[in-house]
Amino acid sequence: MSDKKRSAMTQVVTREYTINLHKRIHGIGFKRRAPRAIKEIKKFAQKTMGTPDVRIDTRLNKHVWHKGVKNVPFRVRVRLARKRNEDEDSVNKLYTLVTVVEGVDSFKGLQTQNIDVDE
Repeated sequence: MSDKKRSAMTQVVTREYTINLHKRIHGIGFKRRAPRAIKEIKKFAQKTMGTPDVRIDTRLNKHVWHKGVKNVPFRVRVRLARKRNEDEDSVNKLYTLVTVVEGVDSFKGLQTQNIDVDE
């Protein structure tokens, strides 16, 4: 059974999540809110995808920072893609790419979705 779980972690997969940043940066000082939000997104991706190598897309970074350092969006819809590392000398075989899902009007009722990606 442990072999099955380990093989699931080695698969290439893409999922969409809603991250509640509001609860993750509660109590953080104003000048540290946006940088902490980026760190919390990385931590969330690392935990859910099981890869220590997490890369943040520049559009996601701009989305988090678009209202300034202290007014971080309460929630953000992200697409986490576990991909194979093309770099041969890397210690990690897989990495996670985190991108923002644009055009979300309301976060109500949104669930985690598996996305089919043809590679």
